[in-house]
Amino acid sequence: MKVSTLCFLVKDDQILLAMKKRGFGEGRWNGVGGKVNEGESIEHAALREMEEEIGVTAMENDLESMGLLRFRSKNEKFDWDCHVFFLRTWRGVPQESEEMRPAWYPTDQLPFDAMWPDDKHWFPYLLAGKKILGEFEFDAEGKNFLKFLIKEL
Repeated sequence: MKVSTLCFLVKDDQILLAMKKRGFGEGRWNGVGGKVNEGESIEHAALREMEEEIGVTAMENDLESMGLLRFRSKNEKFDWDCHVFFLRTWRGVPQESEEMRPAWYPTDQLPFDAMWPDDKHWFPYLLAGKKILGEFEFDAEGKNFLKFLIKEL
């Protein structure tokens, strides 16, 4: 199992999504994040990924933990625990990088058709201010989810 982070910048009634330009998830809108390196805290990984992918900086105490998403696949190839954060204060202006193209969206107009198929099930909980534990089972290729369970924390 791998551990990752996913962070969403939030201001007023807008949320920052980023278009993945290469690699796993290419062509999908998502939050900013990635793998937690060995010996690195989850919070530090979230901050590092934001700086690398969109050029913003923040402090660990600025991160608001919104929950945990557990992604499992039939063959265990795509088994991830993903820690999700909201960030409401940061320094810098989100910038495009080689990996991500950020854009602001009104919270009631998210492009779920261009996001991961599970996002439409768990993301509304976060937008309502609820913290969650989400469990998702995907096919062996890690592309289509088969079943899910969402619990409020």
